[in-house]
Amino acid sequence: MTDTLPPLRDVIKEFDLRAKKSFGQNFLLDLNLTGKIARVSGDLSNSVVYEVGPGPGGLTRGLLANGAKRVVAVEMDQRCMPALAQISEAYDGRLSIHEGDALDVNELALLAPQEGETVRIASNLPYNVGTMLLIRWLTQKEWKPWFASLTLMFQREVAQRIVAAPGSKAYGRLSVLAQWRGKGKIDQKVPPTAFTPAPKVGRAHMS
Repeated sequence: MTDTLPPLRDVIKEFDLRAKKSFGQNFLLDLNLTGKIARVSGDLSNSVVYEVGPGPGGLTRGLLANGAKRVVAVEMDQRCMPALAQISEAYDGRLSIHEGDALDVNELALLAPQEGETVRIASNLPYNVGTMLLIRWLTQKEWKPWFASLTLMFQREVAQRIVAAPGSKAYGRLSVLAQWRGKGKIDQKVPPTAFTPAPKVGRAHMS
């Protein structure tokens, strides 16, 4: 499906969405890149996708344009709500938006998957809560968990810790936990120039 909404730079300008450090925000603007991330997430046609920190909706648009049945997004920044509402309208209400802190959300209750629907998590995670959320998702009391896959973007050094080999300099608690629960890989290194504002360190998209 072709996305007919305005370019993200225009959306950010229209709604005055300057990224805030307090929210851990770096907005991803390249819709070709967000579409690629969405496709890595798997077959989305019967999936409920959970997204944390959508901001102006770059990845959100990629997920919906690539066939996600529904996207449920949690966003703390009230300024982003009009831009996200615009996306929801353009995609016939397939986007549901919850304003709040992802660390306080009862995720499964919020997502309310229907019988036969697959839950997937896909997010350009805010850097100030990304590791905490990953640890929470990997320490579910029951395993198999309620989600089928994780497709996430982290600061590059965090991604390297997640996939680090035993005995390497980056290997540690996060490596042990992630590799105990699954098999992660770095799909793509994303340069700082892909974001606004450009972060001081690169980020990596992994699944």
